[in-house]
Amino acid sequence: MSWLDKIKEKTGIGPKVAKPKDAWIECKKCKEQTKASEISKCLHVCPKCNYHFRIGGLERIAQLLNPGSFVQRDQDLVSTDPLKFKDKRKYKERIKSSTISPDENEAVVCGSGLVEGHPLEIAAFNFFFMGGSMGSVVGEKITRSIERTIQNETALIIVNCSGGARMQEGILSLMQMAKTASALERLSQRRLPYISILADPTTGGVSASFAMLGDIILAEPGALIGFAGPRVIEQTINEKLPDGFQKSEFLLKHGLIDQVVHRKDLRPTINLLLDHLKITPAKTEAVIKSPAS
Repeated sequence: MSWLDKIKEKTGIGPKVAKPKDAWIECKKCKEQTKASEISKCLHVCPKCNYHFRIGGLERIAQLLNPGSFVQRDQDLVSTDPLKFKDKRKYKERIKSSTISPDENEAVVCGSGLVEGHPLEIAAFNFFFMGGSMGSVVGEKITRSIERTIQNETALIIVNCSGGARMQEGILSLMQMAKTASALERLSQRRLPYISILADPTTGGVSASFAMLGDIILAEPGALIGFAGPRVIEQTINEKLPDGFQKSEFLLKHGLIDQVVHRKDLRPTINLLLDHLKITPAKTEAVIKSPAS
């Protein structure tokens, strides 16, 4: 496809050019060209340099859980437009254009499943839905996953891949930080395990709340993890940042995460951790009190 055809396709001028079934994909790290089918077989990891491509929430869950064990929850929860927000486009239009299917209609997919013999609740972010941003619905779905974990006395896994809080919902999205952290405190009181997995990128309000509150924090190789981006930090402090700053390997070296795990090793690693993290719920009376009590 020529540069002119590419411009026509992006702008909607002229007929769209059909893409080949097995297109070649350029790796963002090593710049090598690899067939899409080969990258897919490698769990969307570059076979030449191990660069981890971003993947959707449902695909992530399919990689981690036993085949056929996943039961999706709360897919009926969808974002509204409480602030009637509009920038270049209306917020409602952005939601509609980001929706992939009825099963992927938000920035996070939640549900129940199994890793080997371990029942658990899982939430996986989809960066392709508005940058995996956290709005009111994302906070509610995460909180409900935590509450189901408490109710069923299982384990919780959250795979984080987000640009942070969703600006189109203003303070309502920021309130989800406190809401999810509060729910995780109740989970901690019950002594139930929470494994947080950080994918590229994990930033903003997500990294400043539940993403970094895991009992065990794993990260994929080369993932960008932090609150503000490196460029913003450099402009603020007027200093050059170290090489690899905010990458998962840098955070591991400085004790902020527990382990960097290749995507192909995530499932066996989770299984091993859950084998060791024996679930022993607290038996104390009224660990979670109702408002009436």
